[in-house]
Amino acid sequence: MSINFQYLKSITPGIILALVFCLFSQGINNLLAIEIFGTPKSPISTVLIAILLGILMGNAFTPRSGMMIGLDFTQQYILKLGIIFLGIRLSFEELIKFGSIAIPLIICCIVGVLILVKLLIKKVPISSKMSYLIAIGTSVCGATAIVATAPVINAKKSEVAYAIANITLFGVIAMIVYPYFAEWYFDNDALKIGLFLGTSIHETSQVAAAGLIYDQQFNSPETLNVATVTKLIRNTFLVILIPLFAFLYNRGELKGQNYSILSIFPYFVIGFIGMIVVRNIGDQFFTPNNSSYDLWINLIGYLKTLATVFLTMAMAAVGISINLSELKSMGYKPFVVGLIAAVTVGFISLIYIETLTKFI
Repeated sequence: MSINFQYLKSITPGIILALVFCLFSQGINNLLAIEIFGTPKSPISTVLIAILLGILMGNAFTPRSGMMIGLDFTQQYILKLGIIFLGIRLSFEELIKFGSIAIPLIICCIVGVLILVKLLIKKVPISSKMSYLIAIGTSVCGATAIVATAPVINAKKSEVAYAIANITLFGVIAMIVYPYFAEWYFDNDALKIGLFLGTSIHETSQVAAAGLIYDQQFNSPETLNVATVTKLIRNTFLVILIPLFAFLYNRGELKGQNYSILSIFPYFVIGFIGMIVVRNIGDQFFTPNNSSYDLWINLIGYLKTLATVFLTMAMAAVGISINLSELKSMGYKPFVVGLIAAVTVGFISLIYIETLTKFI
């Protein structure tokens, strides 16, 4: 298999730009903590600084097309690699524990949003195709779900763009606000906060970033673990919902539907679980009495650091790619539906978590 050096050359500038933003954001974080606030930790996390800097710079200066190729690569692949590396933090017991609690909550949120959006389009005049896209994007996995669903309901490019703009806008707002809201509302309860972040924020990248913001600000690795597991389980529901949406939209006639279960399955979930397997086997083999124990612990530390760096790079790339003027020009009606859907999924999550945790 030959290496495509031309492609590597084309993506390198954008990747380097994302890395520079990541390092610069960490520098600002350290400056805020040490020089300005005089505290061990800045009140603003590195991930949050990265995405805000990205939005600021991306809208103040138009990124060159050559940069966008690498930035897109960072959002699609380096992000997923960062999420895979997050698996090194977890045990099998935690995966099963968090997953068993999360699945009923995910189902409640998905069903609630689908019903709500179906009712809303009777009051807010938007196309049924756009309503389906907003519903699946809000309830499952953001832009990935929208792009995967669009062909099976024959959605127009403009409808896809509107739906993705919805997910981007409200997902980024939730990513910034929810970690601090959850800390106030749930009073530092890692399980509740992780479940809330994992079900109420749209994109996988946004959930991972929100969990990382919370971990960096409130020193809670478990919250990041719970949020990540919850979101990755939520992503797998795409395999069920896309065929369901195709059936509902076409009333079972199966026309114009070109989709494959294999093409829509989020394979990085397998990589995430694979890292959990590696961690658990390694912990059994490299015990404190083993001569390679220190090497194993250092490797775990390096992978955790890489996960943080890759996620921060991805958030910087997301920020640079957000065009505020385009969002403004799209009109308000789809955003009304998107806002209500986003608030609803958060409200359902809060109610469920409060009810569930009284019994566990």
